[in-house]
Amino acid sequence: MFVAVYWWRVHPGKEAQFRKAWRRGTELIREKYGSFGSRLHLDADGRFVGYAEWPDEQTWRAAFDQKMVYDDPETRAAFVDAIAETPVDAEPIFTMTVTDDLLDRAKGASSP
Repeated sequence: MFVAVYWWRVHPGKEAQFRKAWRRGTELIREKYGSFGSRLHLDADGRFVGYAEWPDEQTWRAAFDQKMVYDDPETRAAFVDAIAETPVDAEPIFTMTVTDDLLDRAKGASSP
């Protein structure tokens, strides 16, 4: 398994818009490019951090090279409109190969 970690700073008042667009975009990326999905976190400094899981680096790279474009311009526009800041070229802050996975997905299945 391979993971990519991203962050975004969102315009004040657009957090719900961002989260809705992020959820829909993640579903579409999973369907089109074969990701395992993602988790969205809120950092103490107010940044949203996404942790996306992929079957392998090659699958992620193929999607990343295509800019993970999906066929829903309204969702993409809402996502981009909500973002105030992101790393240059939307590069992930980390890309990593999973070596050991002890995450208990059954216990962590609930979402706030």
